[in-house]
Amino acid sequence: MVETRTRVLLADDDIDALRRLALRLTAAGFDLETVDSGVAALSRVSVFRPHVVVADLGGEAMDSMGLFDALHSQYPTLPVILMTAHGTIGDAVHATRRGVFGFLAKPVDKEELVELIQEATRIGLVESGGADPDPWRKAILTQSPAMEELLSQAQRIAQSKASVFIGGESGTGKELLARAIHDASTRRDGSFVAVNCSAIPENLLESELFGHRKGAFTGATRDHKGLFRAADGGTLFLDEIGDMPRSFQVKLLRALQEMKVRPVGATEDETVDVRIISATHADLDKAMAEGNFREDLYYRLNVVTLRLPRLAQRQEDIPLLAAHFIRELAETYGDRVKGFAPEAMEVLVGFDWPGNVRQLRNLVEQCVALSTTPLIPLTLVQRALKDEPAAFLPLQEARDQFERNYLIRLLQMTHGNVTQAAKLAKRNRTEFYRLLSRHGMNPALFKTPPEGSEGEVSEVVG
Repeated sequence: MVETRTRVLLADDDIDALRRLALRLTAAGFDLETVDSGVAALSRVSVFRPHVVVADLGGEAMDSMGLFDALHSQYPTLPVILMTAHGTIGDAVHATRRGVFGFLAKPVDKEELVELIQEATRIGLVESGGADPDPWRKAILTQSPAMEELLSQAQRIAQSKASVFIGGESGTGKELLARAIHDASTRRDGSFVAVNCSAIPENLLESELFGHRKGAFTGATRDHKGLFRAADGGTLFLDEIGDMPRSFQVKLLRALQEMKVRPVGATEDETVDVRIISATHADLDKAMAEGNFREDLYYRLNVVTLRLPRLAQRQEDIPLLAAHFIRELAETYGDRVKGFAPEAMEVLVGFDWPGNVRQLRNLVEQCVALSTTPLIPLTLVQRALKDEPAAFLPLQEARDQFERNYLIRLLQMTHGNVTQAAKLAKRNRTEFYRLLSRHGMNPALFKTPPEGSEGEVSEVVG
């Protein structure tokens, strides 16, 4: 198998600096393309599809942060490294908080830049071949900084005895996080018992959690130890705790306070040793205000709070999860489907995902079942999403984006032949050249490269 070289798009409006840095990065083994403006970078990125963008721009039309914002809106997972000769620590902090991958001061140290590009590539590529995660978190696939911080907190909390409350929308993976906390704790050799409180009828909830004695009620033909005692020495995960009937909440509070349960039909309490993790998608603050959830139970459960982000807030994980689901589904549907077409993946990354990871898995399975090609096409994804748009752009931005993409497609179809492209667009050559100039496009970049040109530094786009 041929190893794919890392593709780097280098943008710098200082032509001399651009040429010097281009030679260094090419010598370091990167597949490099260079441009000298932000608009040229936006035009080239959709054709070149870089793994990393490195930029130092101070132009009035589009500076480095302007380029980052434009790239981030269309390619949220594309790592961007900024360079500057005039930056301050404050600028660096501001840029990284906005999502810029790295910030380097000029003169740039070549080794430092190469290391940063390699790090960005390891994080940005789905099939990065990185080290296996720790066993306790192996079921949680992520390369999101927000998720990594959450998992770091979870690992620290796991070492304590504190009750943990996990918030988050349905489908974000609350049970997976609860199991990870259990596996990272000293209770890992004990049982992890999960129960969905909304799935158990109110009249059976006490029996299911605390157990019952034979003959305690009609149908109780044998002793049942209950889920609290089943989790003794381990962890009990109470999912959808917000749906628990208020009439049972006081009994649960007593059990948590004393770590004792009394099975239905018994006359004595039994001591238990369990770690409680609870979760819900409901707004418990609102439930307490409306009198539907006890405040004292809330604070007993909510000693430490972890909140899972929505899938749309961890967009960098979408390609990773989609690839994982495809591999997982190969056992059922075969391995004919290898992945998503680039245009289809862009739609997945930009979608809002109201059903979160659960919805993504459902969509991947639907597409795998229906796809007749190794790469799932854009049309199949749009049909599965029912063409639901991710967001509305301002009119001028949407118009510019459409016009830029339209011109790129024309130049791709005609291999950079302006006369043919202008005819297809039903515009004269002069007007068409003005359009290309406005978007910083060089038709020569779309021409088929001559044989033997591989490995050379590309021409600077003017």
